[in-house]
Amino acid sequence: MSVPTFDVILVFLVLAFILISLYRELMGAAFTFFIAIMVLGIFKILTPSEILAGFANEQIAVIIMLLLLGDTIRQTSVIEAIFEKAFPRSMKYKGFLARMMIWVGGFSAFLNNTPLVAVMMPYVHQWSRRNNIAPSKLLMPLSYAAILGGCVTLIGTSTNLIVNGMVVDQKIFPDMPSLGMFDFFWVGFPMLIIGMAYLYFYSYKLLPDRKSVMEEYSSAERKYLVEAEVRRNSHLVGKTLEDSEIRDMEGLVLIEIIRGNRIYQLLSDNFRLQEGDLLRFAGENKNVVRLLSENCGLTLPSVGMMSKLKKTQVVEVVVSHNSSLITKTVKEVNFRGRFDSALLALHRNGERVVGKIDEAKLKAGDVLMLLVGEAFISRAESEQDFYLISKIREFNRTEKYKIYTLLGGTLLAILLAAIKLVPLFIGLFVVLIVVSTLKIVSPKDMPKSIDYNLAVIIAMSLALGTAMIKTGVADMVADLIISVFLPFGRVTLLFGIYLMTTVLAAYITNKAAVAIVFPISLTAAKTLGLEPEPFALVVSFAAAANFITPIGYQTNLMVYGPGNYNFKDFFKIGFPLTIIYMLVTITVLSLMYF
Repeated sequence: MSVPTFDVILVFLVLAFILISLYRELMGAAFTFFIAIMVLGIFKILTPSEILAGFANEQIAVIIMLLLLGDTIRQTSVIEAIFEKAFPRSMKYKGFLARMMIWVGGFSAFLNNTPLVAVMMPYVHQWSRRNNIAPSKLLMPLSYAAILGGCVTLIGTSTNLIVNGMVVDQKIFPDMPSLGMFDFFWVGFPMLIIGMAYLYFYSYKLLPDRKSVMEEYSSAERKYLVEAEVRRNSHLVGKTLEDSEIRDMEGLVLIEIIRGNRIYQLLSDNFRLQEGDLLRFAGENKNVVRLLSENCGLTLPSVGMMSKLKKTQVVEVVVSHNSSLITKTVKEVNFRGRFDSALLALHRNGERVVGKIDEAKLKAGDVLMLLVGEAFISRAESEQDFYLISKIREFNRTEKYKIYTLLGGTLLAILLAAIKLVPLFIGLFVVLIVVSTLKIVSPKDMPKSIDYNLAVIIAMSLALGTAMIKTGVADMVADLIISVFLPFGRVTLLFGIYLMTTVLAAYITNKAAVAIVFPISLTAAKTLGLEPEPFALVVSFAAAANFITPIGYQTNLMVYGPGNYNFKDFFKIGFPLTIIYMLVTITVLSLMYF
């Protein structure tokens, strides 16, 4: 049945609108797709049921549940605890780079890579500053390792799940099964190894040597005075300052050590630490927070039992001019009983605080860093003794059995899905019910982790594919690609599809590229009577393995600013990696399917 010319022209105009809007960033991706699909609906190219059909796609629910579980795992700080132990201080550049890529790449195969990169970035900055290496030498490899790891499995990246959703939804090959958990492994895993080797040997030469934006502005941070005690059975007991690496702690300067009634200020590297020593540091707010880590060997005496609370926050407050706290010592204020808080550090506008912090008399304008419990806000508002400046960090402490249940349940759901015993949708749904029942996170907070824009983009992408197939646009573009590339062989056809997808993904986002190219790719396979699987997989790899621009993938954008990069930097190191990925992908898929 012939399709009216108007419908074909309108679909091409809609595709042009999507490309221009996303490339020039005229509006958000979700709104762009929404407008495009509504236009197709108004002109009756798509029926309301066809527009809404995507929202019933199982893969959207799977993506949302994976995001919820990933964010829940992040809130338990278990990944952060693993990273703290995985990266010892005494490492050279190549050693740190290799370990970083292995850990992040491995985790990214099964967890959302965005929070992994967010958790890892502070460690990169910390190591870079301590070893006088520019963060720009590490942040891009961090993002690339996350991308490489995400391409190893079906659930490693949302792009793979979107493609699988389109596979399930398409009508071109009615008998085509959904993609399996490890259908991506035969390309993804070799490329994880090859990609990490490429970055290991060439990233230092190809990447710029620039200060990070964070480092350039760090001098504007407030300098706090904080006291930390060498706790019982600490690994620091008996070590010299040089061996303990206390002086290498990022953003914290050791001022003096108080031992009993004696104060040591001129400290040599051979000064040996003892249990109960009180170390006084000057440092910036985010660096002070790191002293709360259980692995640093120090404890903040003022915190006490507050470290056991399930939910705490670190905040900055300033003492008001009419505060009842003025002239009182920190000890007299009794922050724990009065405000459900503990004083971590004190900033007094450059003025030196003499003596112990708990003996210091507070003044108007003093900035205090507090570890606060859930009752803090209501108590502070009723007293009006200080004003809240900022929230620095939130801690959610979870019982170990709950963490084991969360991680074990998630891995079990993935394993059962991989061996096709229990669908991933059912497995993840059960895990989420258990998470809610155990109150690992508040059920009220869970919806905050849902990316509604992503759900809209996926659903609208499926509708766009339906319109392209229904009007014959997919056939027209597929015939053009076939006529250009097929004379050189079927393998070259895969190159053409990969090239078109990766260019679109680099400049208009990978989800939009998948939405446009997937129906074209499968139509080409149908026309030539070829198996559809390699034509689905090539689109997924080309869209997900996005290295040549910062806007092509979320983790690239995350490191773009902090690394002080420009577009040329991404192209310089990302283009060779893209070519390598394309060659490996086409070679493996050709050997497996042709």
